[in-house]
Amino acid sequence: MNLKKKAALVVSVLKEHYPDTCSLVAFKDYELLFATRLSAQCTDARVNEVTKVLFSRFKSLKSLADADIEEISEIIRPCGLFRTKARDLKLGAQYLISVHNGKVPDTMEELLMVPGVGRKTANLILSDIYGKPAIVADTHCIRISNRLGLIPDGSKDPYKVEMALSETVEPSEQASLCHRFVHFGRDICTARSPACVRCPLADICPSKEI
Repeated sequence: MNLKKKAALVVSVLKEHYPDTCSLVAFKDYELLFATRLSAQCTDARVNEVTKVLFSRFKSLKSLADADIEEISEIIRPCGLFRTKARDLKLGAQYLISVHNGKVPDTMEELLMVPGVGRKTANLILSDIYGKPAIVADTHCIRISNRLGLIPDGSKDPYKVEMALSETVEPSEQASLCHRFVHFGRDICTARSPACVRCPLADICPSKEI
């Protein structure tokens, strides 16, 4: 089975079991941008708890841009790396206002210019806000795609994984597959002790432990 056919089968099977939903809760474009920044080395569940407080305190992009950085730091402390993340949130808000009139841009090049934004965050914005094909190469995506043998050289470099999946997964299915990888990665294909005995992809997985 070639990689494109295998990827299509993975898409089909996971579509039957998991929803096409983002785990991060956000109601505005910049909220999703900053929630994704906060998710680095932190669980989405914890981020959702923190952003509920953060965006209740700072109800607009301008209020966040004008906020005291120590107050931001204290609110987001549970997410870890809070000083760096607080700096990125404040600078990011200021940048969006001054350069993009308060709107999150819709190209990879422009998104990568926003303080604290890397390719993972940019791809999530492109897919979830603007409906563009994009691979969000987070830890779940990297782990699962490698276990399934979807990455030819077995690379765990996020950029290489993104490029490999961009070539094999149909553009219309890319964003949805990444969402489903997150749900599947928490439910069955966990980092430690994956539940291979109840995995719907066990028959095509070269890494299965059965």
